Amino acid sequence: METTIRTMRNAIRRLPLEKGCNQTGIACVTVYRYTEEKIPMPSVKNPYVYIVIDGMLRLYTPSGIMDYVEGQYSISQIDTPLMGTVLNFSEQQDFLALSIELTVNDVITTVLSLDNALTEKIMNEQLEKSTMAVSDEAVIESVYRLFSGIHRAIPSEFIQKNILREIIYYILCSSCGKQWIQSIVNIGQVDEIYEANSWIKENFRDSFSVENLAEQRNMSVSLFHQKFKSAVGMGPLQCQKRLRLTEARRLMLDDHKNVTEASIEVGYESVSQFSRDYRKMFGSAPKEDILNIQKHLKK
Repeated sequence: METTIRTMRNAIRRLPLEKGCNQTGIACVTVYRYTEEKIPMPSVKNPYVYIVIDGMLRLYTPSGIMDYVEGQYSISQIDTPLMGTVLNFSEQQDFLALSIELTVNDVITTVLSLDNALTEKIMNEQLEKSTMAVSDEAVIESVYRLFSGIHRAIPSEFIQKNILREIIYYILCSSCGKQWIQSIVNIGQVDEIYEANSWIKENFRDSFSVENLAEQRNMSVSLFHQKFKSAVGMGPLQCQKRLRLTEARRLMLDDHKNVTEASIEVGYESVSQFSRDYRKMFGSAPKEDILNIQKHLKK
């Protein structure tokens, strides 16, 4: 896999890259180049695979802190953060990544075409670790074949679609297969709720009413809340709270904010309420949690 990533990185370096998003000639493939520490994650409605090509990326999610080195990938979910943090830049002092945008239809079609026994193994987390490890490497190999198609004399949409199905298949057989299927099902239910979820992600520091969000989408409060919870897995206000606490955790770790500063910056009016919510979500008080994470990261 190291050879594949190196070859792909060299090919990307030969492109006339600008800062931010760079189109590649394949509609679903985008290359990103950043030189700042705080970078935006792709803002698309469809599910996507995000591969680190050069550098190291950290994502703060409600589920935990995730670090990705070159050759590793993340898959989009409802709670994928809007921003990531570059921990290490390349020798060229930039960060490179590549995304493959998929469609919910393509993923669901691939899932439905799987052998029932395989689907059952994925959902019951019964795949061998060796199988999942091979699948993770196969994702990168398939992405490289898709990306290298840019230079084909005769571009083939047929070949591209089949390679995309390959990529989806290998992700399903990887360590995050079950999680991805569940996320895709949620995305498929989102429809008009997706915009509300995106708005909350961007405005979680501010107070808002569920009534206003429901009214803007011509729904009753009960229907909106039911649809939102079905798609996202929690209510709008709970979603806001998780985003606030996750960002506060990042502020204390990355920006060295103290508890009071972090709580105020994410929209809390009461530090004591912030500490109670923080302990409930992360299992320990803010100071204790940050110290434990810092000790773990130094190992």
